[in-house]
Amino acid sequence: MSNSTVCLDNATVCEGDSCVVPASNFNAILSTILSAVLTVLLAMVMFSMGCNVEIKKFLGHIKKPWGIFIGFLCQFGIMPLVGFILSLAFDILPVQAVVVLIMGCCPGGTSSNILAYWVDGDMDLSISMTTCSTLLALGMMPLCLYIYTKMWVDSGSIIIPYDNIGTSLVALVIPVSFGMLVNHKWPEKAKIILKIGSIAGAILIVIIAVVGGILYQSAWIIEPRLWIIGTIFPIAGYSLGFFLARIAGQPWYRCRTVALETGMQNTQLCSTIVQLSFSPEDLNLVFTFPLIYSIFQLIFAGVLLGIYVGYKKCRGKNNAEFPSEEDNKTKPDSSSYKINEGFQPDEK
Repeated sequence: MSNSTVCLDNATVCEGDSCVVPASNFNAILSTILSAVLTVLLAMVMFSMGCNVEIKKFLGHIKKPWGIFIGFLCQFGIMPLVGFILSLAFDILPVQAVVVLIMGCCPGGTSSNILAYWVDGDMDLSISMTTCSTLLALGMMPLCLYIYTKMWVDSGSIIIPYDNIGTSLVALVIPVSFGMLVNHKWPEKAKIILKIGSIAGAILIVIIAVVGGILYQSAWIIEPRLWIIGTIFPIAGYSLGFFLARIAGQPWYRCRTVALETGMQNTQLCSTIVQLSFSPEDLNLVFTFPLIYSIFQLIFAGVLLGIYVGYKKCRGKNNAEFPSEEDNKTKPDSSSYKINEGFQPDEK
């Protein structure tokens, strides 16, 4: 039987029933248009998120970076290690293990900032963690990949797109900075912008999920073990990030923030690295994993949001665990608070 009976005539790689077909012109045009739309929408959303950040508290996290340090441990300690353990536990192919590890080494994604707002998290901490993890990724990604991928592949063959990381950093810092300025000078207008931005953030998350399914629908047939890893990985990130912050003596709303920052990765960056680093034959095995992770990280974040909203309604908006915690009007007299005081926002 000839390969033409199994694969399409325009397949660039054809081995048995495995084919890699180049993107159609429609997909290329759609990708370009949606990339432009998503970039503008993302900038608007991050601008609105910045409208919920107070300059004084944001600088407080930079000056006393306990929170950022916890995030650093989660982002570049927990996540790569979890990816390494899952790769060994499921005995996946070397190229698949490397992609799982690339995902684990990526910095936090901007979706975490949107979700942190919805769960009444610490927006100052969330944005400072995302910014710092993106900046630190310039050095930590190559280091983590060198450590964890040695047993599978020469890490020098993995291409780190520093320009993409730099672009992500600029796209995050500039709109957030303008939002912080608006919040500082026109706080009432900032509240209106924040409400609009939260709705735009919901639209953005839905669009990203739908676009992935449209553009890459031909690549969804992959090994079941990668589906399982893509399901477990974000759950592990959320859970371990939450418990590490709680062990460090942090209040519940900051634990929620750290959990989201840990489990929500920059999947777009992972997809870029994968496309730059692997041959068409290898892409056929791993290309969809970042999309799988992206979908499940959003699904489980939505579940966590639903649980939080339901719990909040049951307990009432005046429950001490929620408003008083965020207002932080009283300081607990405990050794854990004193040790982690830098993780607390500066008082007005």
